[in-house]
Amino acid sequence: MTGRRKVFFKLIAAILFVAVVHVAEAQKQKILNLPKYDRQRFHFGFILGINKTDFVIDRISGLSLIDSLYTIESKGMSGFNLQIVTNMRMGEHFDLRFLPGLAFASRNLIYTFQPGRPLENVVTKKVESTFVEFPLDVKFKSARLNNFRAYVLGGVKYSIDMVSQAKVKAKDKEFVKLQRNDYGYEIGVGCDFYLPMFKFSPEIKMYHGVRNLLVKDNLVYSQSLDGLFTKMFTLSLTFE
Repeated sequence: MTGRRKVFFKLIAAILFVAVVHVAEAQKQKILNLPKYDRQRFHFGFILGINKTDFVIDRISGLSLIDSLYTIESKGMSGFNLQIVTNMRMGEHFDLRFLPGLAFASRNLIYTFQPGRPLENVVTKKVESTFVEFPLDVKFKSARLNNFRAYVLGGVKYSIDMVSQAKVKAKDKEFVKLQRNDYGYEIGVGCDFYLPMFKFSPEIKMYHGVRNLLVKDNLVYSQSLDGLFTKMFTLSLTFE
């Protein structure tokens, strides 16, 4: 299991632990906050989050034949998210959520060349993105226990990279070009806490892009790749 997966599962375990502790405490609580909240058809709010964005890399076969290239690795970097919540109640345990927003992300592609090359042996290419995102999720909620609910969610997301350089022809600077548009699926878990004035929800979500974002050109940095796919982990706080 990789380090990032361990961190992800530790975060899930932390949320589940908080949920269990809160359920135990909720057994003693009798006063309901926002008692009519779940009867409303629509809810609105906002999300603040941090993300760690990375690439899933498809390498070409015969990698060492490309300019003595030895390995290619991706290193995830931290960013943040801002989103608006539009939540529609579909039933006792299901909601439909539209969550448009912005995500600021960056990641590093690290190219290691074999010794003896006249230039530097390790080259790092930083790839930055500003995504305008349009997620559509279905949320499955547990029964409300006093002022607490747990939930899981899943859905699809379409995003536009506002700083994509896919069509730029720059001869003086070598960089990895990505497609402007991306789409994929996301899954997550979280908890709803009903406070006196609003509902507060910590959440963990994973997104995996299904579109190959790589734009091929004549540079070794793209010729050595067959595909680049986005992977993003998000830890967020929702206020509704």
